[in-house]
Amino acid sequence: MASMVSFAESPPLLRDTSSESLLTAKSQTSSTWGKAMSNEATTDTAPTSAGPSPEDSPMLKAAVLEHSERIVPSDDLDIDALPKVRNICFVGAGFVGGPTAALIAFHNPDIAVNVVDLNVDRIAAWNSAHLPIHELGLPKIVRIARDGTKEVSMFSPNASEPVVVPFRRPNLFFSTDVNPSIAAADIVFICVNTPTKMYGLGAGATADLGTLELATRSVAQHAKTGAIVVEKSTVPCGTARMISDILLQMRPETHFEVLSNPEFLAEGSAVENLMYPDRILIGSANTAAGLRAANALKNVYGAWVNAARILTVNTFSSELTKLIANAMLAQRISSINAVSALCEELGADVQEVSRALGADSRLGAKFLQSGVGFGGSCFEKDILNLAWLAKSLYLNEVAHYWTGILSINQYQRERFTRTVTRKLNNTLRGKKIAIFGFAFKDGTNDTRNSVAVHVIADMAAELPQEIAVYDPGCAVGEVEEEIRRVLKDDSHMSRVVVHSGWRETVDGASAVCILTPWDQFRGLQAGTSKVKPLSRDNLHTTLSGSIGEGALSEMDIITLEKIRVSLDEVASEDPLERLLPQPICSEDCEDCAARFLEKNSEDAVDWNAVSQMMKQPSWVFDGRNIVDAAHLREMGFRVHSIGKGVDY
Repeated sequence: MASMVSFAESPPLLRDTSSESLLTAKSQTSSTWGKAMSNEATTDTAPTSAGPSPEDSPMLKAAVLEHSERIVPSDDLDIDALPKVRNICFVGAGFVGGPTAALIAFHNPDIAVNVVDLNVDRIAAWNSAHLPIHELGLPKIVRIARDGTKEVSMFSPNASEPVVVPFRRPNLFFSTDVNPSIAAADIVFICVNTPTKMYGLGAGATADLGTLELATRSVAQHAKTGAIVVEKSTVPCGTARMISDILLQMRPETHFEVLSNPEFLAEGSAVENLMYPDRILIGSANTAAGLRAANALKNVYGAWVNAARILTVNTFSSELTKLIANAMLAQRISSINAVSALCEELGADVQEVSRALGADSRLGAKFLQSGVGFGGSCFEKDILNLAWLAKSLYLNEVAHYWTGILSINQYQRERFTRTVTRKLNNTLRGKKIAIFGFAFKDGTNDTRNSVAVHVIADMAAELPQEIAVYDPGCAVGEVEEEIRRVLKDDSHMSRVVVHSGWRETVDGASAVCILTPWDQFRGLQAGTSKVKPLSRDNLHTTLSGSIGEGALSEMDIITLEKIRVSLDEVASEDPLERLLPQPICSEDCEDCAARFLEKNSEDAVDWNAVSQMMKQPSWVFDGRNIVDAAHLREMGFRVHSIGKGVDY
């Protein structure tokens, strides 16, 4: 294996922070922005019937007319005149900014990527072995880009020379030094929280852009001339124009191009979505300068994304597409959940109906899995935003159509809770109810606006003896904090106990409610390798193809790792042994202690043991249709599944 000396002696790819004035204390604006940005909580208020906003409609319609035609076809652009991107800054280190920055840095080793956030704990986590976001594959990608790698060699059958994978310097940096990082950037991504507004005009409906506005003012103060500003946060239509206006007012002598580049990530599979995206959407102004900026960003993604998958549109189309995409995904979920209610009354099986519908090529099978409803920080917020936009344009029927999706979602949650109460003799008083799953979906530790927190709130009103909660992907403290934020009533909160394992959760319970479809609840062990071995007949062809194109990209190296796994049958996160050691934690590291206490998080639920620990009759309310109901019934459980007419 190659020596590490060359790596140690090679200078890292550092941020350009030459301006001494930028190293002084942060401005009042930045501090205010930081406080706002650190508040990650999203709200879940039901739709309101707020009146139209007269100033919005004329502005939007005028802007659409202005953006109706392209001035310069992208094919006519002088590629050599495109801005050279050597430094990128992400403002916001949350669920969007962190993973997106990591993938861009991973695939663009010659670009310095700085991720800034004034939340000290969050930045410390990104710089540690305990990332603040749990996504499959993310830790390895962060380690490669943040820490750099060793040079390694690999031999393979039929190859005369070893394949050398060179070392790489670190090019991903996490910092609280907001201003100098913005000042050094050629492209600045704004990735801050845009929750539903809970005060004043549009309360409970429109997006609260206060944090985004403060972040934009920080960018306006410190960005260098010619920097490209990218809105990555999910925002209402017209936000790019708002950003441009702030930049113009604060820096009238400097021109900034503003792009819209919405994310289309599904938490739990964010790395896969970023690595193999269905599409990358870039919205720009319909000017030569706007298209040049769009193509500069397109080149960044082009390091690993096929050009045919990168779509360029105007900013309004980009902003609206993001809202509509989430609304239509939520629409499919609410549609099949409405069908599930019919199935339960008619004796039909919603899974059979879904399978038959999904076989229709016009419909497809995705997002046709019935359950207890959708949660998370996006769907509800974006539908509310879309409905508010329709109302502001005097399109009340359109607004009513979209809010109907949320009405069905709320109905499905409440119907589930009513079913649990009814099956337990119309009372939960004096009973222990076990909740399996709290994250809004499997594969993530994101608890924002989860279905579980609403179910727990409804059940707490029934005065059970205990609501025991367990989620294998979430820290106990995170779950407690989210429940406390929503419940507010101390008498209700006192009934909720969050556990670190499934055994104490089900011990003495009258019912188990499955609300998140973790594999552990199916009875499957977590952490199973998902690497698909390559055929030995194709190894030499694949390897030769990787070498033949010059310098190895990270996608080539991923292929080499698959080859190594296939040749040596190794099951390792680092089959080429190119990773550097993890950052060392302090002896009193709370995250290490939590991992030790929650070491059973990958422990599959033993339903035979559960049946012995619960009170009789033992009920299982499968809110995600993931367990084998017939098998559980053979064990003596009474099972209620969503959208099925038979209980036991």
